Amino acid sequence: LDELHAAGHRFLAVSEERGEVDYGDARVRVVIDPIDGSLNAKRLMPSWSLSLAVADGPTMGDVAFGFVYDFTTGEEWHAIRGAGARCDGRPLDPSLRERRGRSGRLELLGVEQADPRHLVGPLPALVEHAERLRIVGSIALTLCHVAAARLDGMVSLRRCRAVDVAAAQLIVREAGGHVAFPALAGDPLAAPLDVAPHSPVVGARTPATVRALAAASSCRTSSPTA
Repeated sequence: LDELHAAGHRFLAVSEERGEVDYGDARVRVVIDPIDGSLNAKRLMPSWSLSLAVADGPTMGDVAFGFVYDFTTGEEWHAIRGAGARCDGRPLDPSLRERRGRSGRLELLGVEQADPRHLVGPLPALVEHAERLRIVGSIALTLCHVAAARLDGMVSLRRCRAVDVAAAQLIVREAGGHVAFPALAGDPLAAPLDVAPHSPVVGARTPATVRALAAASSCRTSSPTA
């Protein structure tokens, strides 16, 4: 980014590690998480990723490009607003639907920021909606798995930061899925592209499942503490 700025490009960088870095134009935002899933990386466990988004405005709905790289599988996910989403260059099929077991519940639900204390409130509601839970340990990659219908939905149990989700939420939406930030009223994509944790994130293949999972997450919206 320093080199891009030196070459004449102007933008505002938003990073978990450095906060907001002014490169001359706040109308263009580059939102970066160099390692999403840092505890996995520290413990030499999959999965962990690089997340990078470029936006032409201050909210999630303004993200025009999203890129997520999985360091453990080598998969590259990206989306361009209005042009679909891809994994390793292959288009993601927007017609893919969620899978449900014989019980009628989602077959696989991703859960993130899963400190055991944060599971206590939502757990009864999650039992109603999912047969199996998966904890990947990277919000960006969990959303990408929803985009590819590997997971039928995902929910974070704490307020998350834009750096974790800005790129992947576009990938989900361009792949035919849906995303919401249930702690914010009104437009579900009005979440700010800044460094503060504003809301949990919910993603799924259908609007109805997003609404159901958003209600489950609201059983406990934890404070943004470690």
